[in-house]
Amino acid sequence: MKTPAFTFICGSDDFLVGRKAAKVWKSFQDEVGDPHSCELVDGQAANLDEVTRAVDNFAASVQTMSMFGEKKAVWLRGVTFMADNVTGRSEGAKLLVEKLQGILEGVDPDNVKVLITASPVDRRRKTFKWFQSHSDFTFLEESKDEGALVPVLVQEAKGLGCELTDAGARFLLAKIQGNTRLALEEVRKLSTYLAEAGGMIDEELVNELTPAFGEGDFFEAGEAFFSRNLAWTLDAIRRHFFAGYDARPLITSIQNRNRLLMQIKVLQDQGVLSTRINAASLDRARSEYGHHWKGLSDKSTFHLFTQNPFYLSRLADNAGKFTLKELIQNQVQCLEAFRALLQPPHDGEAAMRELAMRCLN
Repeated sequence: MKTPAFTFICGSDDFLVGRKAAKVWKSFQDEVGDPHSCELVDGQAANLDEVTRAVDNFAASVQTMSMFGEKKAVWLRGVTFMADNVTGRSEGAKLLVEKLQGILEGVDPDNVKVLITASPVDRRRKTFKWFQSHSDFTFLEESKDEGALVPVLVQEAKGLGCELTDAGARFLLAKIQGNTRLALEEVRKLSTYLAEAGGMIDEELVNELTPAFGEGDFFEAGEAFFSRNLAWTLDAIRRHFFAGYDARPLITSIQNRNRLLMQIKVLQDQGVLSTRINAASLDRARSEYGHHWKGLSDKSTFHLFTQNPFYLSRLADNAGKFTLKELIQNQVQCLEAFRALLQPPHDGEAAMRELAMRCLN
């Protein structure tokens, strides 16, 4: 089989594309040997003039022999004019992509190692099909299944000389809301904190050093509450208000989790769901009981089957700590806490502490 003239890495997440490309580029540099024979060409283009400049610069790089050795490497990095955007849809850009194809057809892979990265890309185009079939091709798509990221994080930690527990990885993903870039950077940060090889990143370390990404779930207070650990919950509430947050969103966060837990608990008691929920078990439960949610389609904590199975699986671990009656009482107590906020002295922290003690003590 003929050796592809170039390597093409693309995807919907520029971080994942860049991460993969950096490893390939390192191998190219090692093969070429001379850093002066390795050239980077910027492929980002906001208008037709910038597309022209990128293609012309790339052509000059691949068609000019190295002065310092027999081989050279060229990386056309961060191409944006193959996307479904204003620039990419222009006729001028399409012609320049065809010109790029012609340049690549003339590349001798034995003498010039070529790497092209692009994000995002329009996979419907004929030109994209050409790039796919004529290259060493990789397409990376950001995973929507947070559970699939767990082994990625574990492997990243291993490469950094430390161990990330499965529970620690899931806890980390929940805290940063499944953001791939943040998760990987947090693993690097935590491994640096450990300072020595062989250290372990577990739930305790993640909770101590990783801040919650965004404010929607007020993670620590909610996690503490549903772990049924009163001391931790009271400490988390104190930190929540010390940081300047309000009581109302925290009540809402607890209600939302509790609402889903009630639905999970009912299906667990019926033997339909277990403590480990995945896409298959959720589909089976939907086929049997989904008609009770008929007419509801938007993602909501009122609708169990619109939730991510990975997230539900995490919640299911807490379901065994409460009876259905207690979960219903939690919801009632959240309502009472909200009513307390409407009365003088409107002390949100006191209202939340009383809520925790009524539900967990």
